[in-house]
Amino acid sequence: MILAIFYFIILMPMRRRQKKVDEFQRSLKVGDRVVTTSGIYGQITKLEERSVHIQIADKVRIEIARVAIGGYQGQEPVVEAGRS
Repeated sequence: MILAIFYFIILMPMRRRQKKVDEFQRSLKVGDRVVTTSGIYGQITKLEERSVHIQIADKVRIEIARVAIGGYQGQEPVVEAGRS
């Protein structure tokens, strides 16, 4: 009984949140305006399997890990800072 309660209170919400994060990261596309978990704002210019190229200023592009994308600009973050 205790394990069932633990599952419904702890594990189910964690799995649901991870599924939402995975779905968000798969749905990224070129042109999306995003914010990273470290607070860098930019626009996606290129997608790779594990990384994303972001333009953060005129002629300034950086490559970051896909899991470091926290959410879309102007919306609630999908990934909490410090978590991926």
